[in-house]
Amino acid sequence: MLAFLKNHPFAVEAFFESSLVLTYALPVSVLEPLIPPQLELDIFQDQWVFIAIAIVKTRNLRPKGFPAFMGNDFVLTGYRVFVRYTNSEGKRLRGLYILKSETDSKKMEFFGNLFTHYSYTTTDISITGEDGIVTVRSAASGLNITVNTGDEAALPAGSPFADWKEARRFAGPLPFTFTCNEHSGEVLIIEGVRENWTPVPVSVLHSEAGFLSTPALQGARLANAFIIRQIPYYWKKGKVDLWKR
Repeated sequence: MLAFLKNHPFAVEAFFESSLVLTYALPVSVLEPLIPPQLELDIFQDQWVFIAIAIVKTRNLRPKGFPAFMGNDFVLTGYRVFVRYTNSEGKRLRGLYILKSETDSKKMEFFGNLFTHYSYTTTDISITGEDGIVTVRSAASGLNITVNTGDEAALPAGSPFADWKEARRFAGPLPFTFTCNEHSGEVLIIEGVRENWTPVPVSVLHSEAGFLSTPALQGARLANAFIIRQIPYYWKKGKVDLWKR
């Protein structure tokens, strides 16, 4: 019963007040050990793969179809790898594999872990904004990010992308999120649905992320940064696919 509940058994909707996404590039060899065998890394220029940190301010998150007043407001932080999966019908899907999930609410931690496999933990994250400057801070998670949303942003120094159009492919979120059972071979596929998703490039004034300070990830190179605002969003009920080796 509990296993079924964790497979995202119903659709969920929310309103995204904002979604700030910073994407970091790493060599293929660094991320290969972090993903399950059912998935393959989404590789850029035969050498780069990407981790995205997404900090999302949600409003009225609730089961789809429930009235908005029954929803709750949360901050959600996800650390995700860009991957691909070939399903049992031979269709190649592009999406995300979640390494870590955080929230500012014990309630979201409880229900998130009841109905998903994302292993939420509660942290002290906050998002503030004034005069085009957005700041994200969490002492517990080692997050200290400041971006300027009003500038004509340039790509971060050292980015592997030639321009923002090229970088946009790795701005997230992608349509699918995958959770894998390495023993059974099953892959849980969650599809996200949104409209008018128009990421706006931002200038990163400062970026620290404790998750990236582990020895394996210390060489992560900031590749792009975008913000999205005022977007209705929902996740479909999860679908289980049996991976063909």
